[in-house]
Amino acid sequence: MEEFRRLLDDCVHCGFCLPTCPTYVLWGEEMDSPRGRIHLMDQLERGGPLTASTVEHVDRCLGCMACVTACPSGVRYDRLIELTRERIEDDQPRSRGERLLRELIFAVFPYPRRLRALRGPLRAYRRLHLDLGPLLERVSPTLAAMERLTPPPARRVRLPERVAARGERRAVVGMLTGCVQREFFPGVNAATARVLAMEGCDVIVPKGQGCCGALSLHSGRAEEAKAFARAVIEAFADVDVIVVNAAGCGSAMKDYGAVLADDPEWAERAAALSARTRDLAEFLAELGPRATRHPLELTVAYHDACHLGHAQGVRAQPRSLLGGIPGLRIREVADPEICCGSAGVYNLLQPEAASELGDRKARNVAATGADLLVAANPGCTLQITTALRRQGRELPVAHTAEILDASIRGIGKESFLSRR
Repeated sequence: MEEFRRLLDDCVHCGFCLPTCPTYVLWGEEMDSPRGRIHLMDQLERGGPLTASTVEHVDRCLGCMACVTACPSGVRYDRLIELTRERIEDDQPRSRGERLLRELIFAVFPYPRRLRALRGPLRAYRRLHLDLGPLLERVSPTLAAMERLTPPPARRVRLPERVAARGERRAVVGMLTGCVQREFFPGVNAATARVLAMEGCDVIVPKGQGCCGALSLHSGRAEEAKAFARAVIEAFADVDVIVVNAAGCGSAMKDYGAVLADDPEWAERAAALSARTRDLAEFLAELGPRATRHPLELTVAYHDACHLGHAQGVRAQPRSLLGGIPGLRIREVADPEICCGSAGVYNLLQPEAASELGDRKARNVAATGADLLVAANPGCTLQITTALRRQGRELPVAHTAEILDASIRGIGKESFLSRR
């Protein structure tokens, strides 16, 4: 493939990516670094076999894109890893058990109703105070990780299809509700809609919207990702701006132009939607504040989600929004460029490595001494919360939208601290 060869040739093997790569930081193995994986990709492109070892090293990559940020040559490693994973998925060089686990994950997580159904059995055994962890660990580490990461049931929130702006209308925006966000953290979506409305936006919440395809896209399931992308494009056809409150979803939607570039029927619409997509913090920073912020006496640690910081380049905006709240103090987390280990479904498929990275991130978060962790991606929230709990720490986690919502509505810090 001409594109693949060109992208490979951009790498000059300088090694600037090494200290920012989570798996290289963990193990110090060249083949588990971006440079090493690019070497393996080059061998494949030159006709080498797709070996089990190559698949293993590619699977171990989180796709966090820290290397893209660090690279002085502008290597599109994100595109390289996606294309390589497409080839692996097409060739299916995995065991039957591995394939079944992947099919299970992708048959559930992109579908909110199925996610909701999955939580029923978990809710039942937790009420009985049963610990299925050891049994699930023996059956499948992936199933055990799924059980650990699933949060307690949250009260469902049904958003209307239109939330009217408060005061003079400044904008009309569409809002993605997501899959994991919708089912595991419905309060984040409710807070997002309220903040947008209080800042003068009519918020359109298309009823028929589904998964954005991020999990599929980042796992090499190209045709599945394209189908999800087309459905989202159709659902948001009538809005000028789409606001997204989950980093992975926003990253994927901003990439639709590339995902559907070879589809003559959808390419133009896909590129247009990518150009209209904004992360919540990005959009609010562009819009400028109007609603009054009330004091919120909290010390928060802000976590840079990889698909927000590395993929979208959205770092300053969330900090600026939080910094505009009277009484709120922000503390930085050490090594922010190193992924927490969530990375879409990575913490399900590579639970051991993900746990090591989660523990590392949890220690750095705890070291800030903050009252609260702020994160802008549901996967990060699940991953870091689980790691903190594993270390015997209870630190509440909130989304940027929830902090802004509390400040604008004058809700005290107790609403967050009671989450411990």
